[in-house]
Amino acid sequence: MAQPPVVGMVGGGQLARMTGQAAVALGIGFRVLAGSAEESAALTVHDPVIGDERGYADLAAFAAGCSVLTFDHEHVPTEHLRALVADGVAVRPGPEALVHAQDKGEMRARLDALGVAAPRHAVVESPAAVAAFTDEVGGWPVVLKTARGGYDGKGVWVVGEDRVGVDEPFRAGVPVLVEEYVDFARELAALVVRSPSGQAVAYPVVQSVQRDGVCVEVVAPAPGLPADRAIEAQRIALRVAGELNVVGVLAVELFETRDGRLLVNELAMRPHNTGHWSIDGAVTSQFENHLRAVLDLPLGSPAARAPWTVMVNVLGGDVPDLYAGYRHCMARDPGLRVHAYGKAIRPGRKVGHVNVSGNDLEHLRARAWHAADYLSGAIDE
Repeated sequence: MAQPPVVGMVGGGQLARMTGQAAVALGIGFRVLAGSAEESAALTVHDPVIGDERGYADLAAFAAGCSVLTFDHEHVPTEHLRALVADGVAVRPGPEALVHAQDKGEMRARLDALGVAAPRHAVVESPAAVAAFTDEVGGWPVVLKTARGGYDGKGVWVVGEDRVGVDEPFRAGVPVLVEEYVDFARELAALVVRSPSGQAVAYPVVQSVQRDGVCVEVVAPAPGLPADRAIEAQRIALRVAGELNVVGVLAVELFETRDGRLLVNELAMRPHNTGHWSIDGAVTSQFENHLRAVLDLPLGSPAARAPWTVMVNVLGGDVPDLYAGYRHCMARDPGLRVHAYGKAIRPGRKVGHVNVSGNDLEHLRARAWHAADYLSGAIDE
């Protein structure tokens, strides 16, 4: 009897954990290369491989047991992925696509070449060059980003006219990107999925809310977003996916400006926090569609199951155990869906999320926030 293909995911975080759940339903093999046996996915996936994706030997040994290689983060050395491809390994997304999610300078240069609108920006080598950039864009504040390695607000600084912190990014030893500070109306995300054969689907455009650089809430679809602007956001994401030859999930994070423009902020080529709502709120979750895409299977419908779905992240707080809050939250709200990541509780760390779907948006938001706050210990009633 023929064996099903095996998808190998590099990284053992919650994205791999939730992708593994989708793999079980599809009946395919799923392996994880995790940094330790205590990582989120390593606790739930059968026979996790413990190793360091930054070392080529561990990466190559892991790939040898997989039909296709994919990722739950972007921090795999590009040169290692190119070497794997040269050895015949199916890497999806491939290194020539993934580099645009790994390196913000590369991303900006490619989007500029494609004519995709973004905040004004430059790669700079010194604080003096940052000051010169402010003359071009009309003054402070500006946003400084390390080109590689940033995540969840790390590697990002907003620097004002007092120039406090302007030296910090340059200590990382990687290129620094400076961008104009955009006084946006809100943040949006357009999530699409593309297969090697070129089939692509687009999920409803969502609104995301960030706090201290961390996503705390997602509403699907984005409330009050005009239909033509939603279509434009999806068009941008689909075009970027096609031009960069992305395979799998592509999340395009966007600023919606006060005058109605859309500016691309970031790219992610993996399942994304702004797509977690799809587990319960879409016909096909982002995790299942990512697996379908990397295996070149027909993609599932991204359509929403309800008029609204609200996702709120559960951040680590004063309660050392999420399970302790289950009885209250589940009894109070039987329609609530809780997704826990099995991670050690630390203040501000993403340790789970909750989803609720229905017709009354404000009621859904109240329900989701109550549960997330209770689980984190922010409220006790």
